[in-house]
Amino acid sequence: MTDSQGPGTILLAWVVGAVLALCGVVAYSEVARLLPKSGGEYQYLSRLLHPFLGYLAGWTSLLIGFSAPIAVDAYSAGSFVAKLMPWVDPRWFGVALVALLTVAHAVGLRTSARVQNALFVLKVIVLLGFVTVGVVAGRWSFPTWSPTDTAPGFPTEAFAGSLFWIAFAFSGWNAAVYAAEEFRDPARHVPRAMLVGCGAVALLYLVLNYVFVANLLPSEDLTGWGGKVASQITLGHVVMDRLAGPAAARVFSGVIVVLFLSAMSAMMLVGPRVYAAMAADGVLPAALRAKEGKPPMLSVVLQGVLATAIIFLGRDVRDVLGAIGALLVIFAALTMAGLFRAALDKTGRLGKPSKLSLVGAGVYCLSVPWMVYFGFFKANAWDQRPFMRPHMLLLWAGLLLIVTSVAYALTRSRVRRPA
Repeated sequence: MTDSQGPGTILLAWVVGAVLALCGVVAYSEVARLLPKSGGEYQYLSRLLHPFLGYLAGWTSLLIGFSAPIAVDAYSAGSFVAKLMPWVDPRWFGVALVALLTVAHAVGLRTSARVQNALFVLKVIVLLGFVTVGVVAGRWSFPTWSPTDTAPGFPTEAFAGSLFWIAFAFSGWNAAVYAAEEFRDPARHVPRAMLVGCGAVALLYLVLNYVFVANLLPSEDLTGWGGKVASQITLGHVVMDRLAGPAAARVFSGVIVVLFLSAMSAMMLVGPRVYAAMAADGVLPAALRAKEGKPPMLSVVLQGVLATAIIFLGRDVRDVLGAIGALLVIFAALTMAGLFRAALDKTGRLGKPSKLSLVGAGVYCLSVPWMVYFGFFKANAWDQRPFMRPHMLLLWAGLLLIVTSVAYALTRSRVRRPA
């Protein structure tokens, strides 16, 4: 829970986060209509703003954008299993999950789609099961508890900081754009997929968080757990234990691995489409390209290798999420800013974006500096973990700039781009 936010501001933060995500969906839907290409920000920034920014987004996706979150989810899944079966090594369990998903997404489009759909359905069942327990056995009157830090005024800093992580929780809203060309009608179906998916996730998040704030008090969330909720179990485990008993809580902590698997599978599905698009343009080796009617097999394998390396090399792979979250929202904002350039382009080369998409893009872009400042730089200014210190974001950005500059200088003369 939080020390300075009450139930009202917590829920308000999730509502605002949902609105920002939907603004992003509106803006990205227009980008997908103007540029119905796979590859996400790599394609969009290259064509809307400048090829170098596209390179930067592509290399960020390759090196950390997808690989690190996959590694984090894999290690987290292993950690949950290890709490139930102490003989399990979280790292090796995570590597096994990465290997299984790599094979599933590399062998064929049909197998890849079936695996992702099955995991998504299981994820929905797990979350709906939790919500059902909360509805049947939990409290539903609006909570009246107050935060432990009762400083006067609106908790602006805490609110903005929570928005940063909420934006990261919503970050999958644009997943469809990475595989746009695999839709029958990308300009029509990609926006629809994003809107339906984001709307459903937003509703589910709001209900889940209402269950949390209605059934947990700020002084209770660590009670009886040795002060280790964040590292050993989830708040969902605590809620299930109180509403349905310890056996149900252990089952929940076991099946929650499905949530990590579903998230990993989604990133294993869309990430390689970025590398395949880069390979098709000549930025990466041609072997990473996708063949007609087949997944980009070597790109999928490369993704799995990078995620495995991060699992073993990172002292605590979860510490990099703050920097990754900041980079992701920044690239999303840059992509949406490209709509304003398209609107001002007198040649009409890409077409004119709608006024609604410009409003959505403007709202999202204006929120990003505020969220990143309060949610990452200020919140982590005194964090002792090296990967969470604000200078690590600058270090990541510097390394990515160096890699991108070298790649841009070596490949720009032979890059294949449509007019």
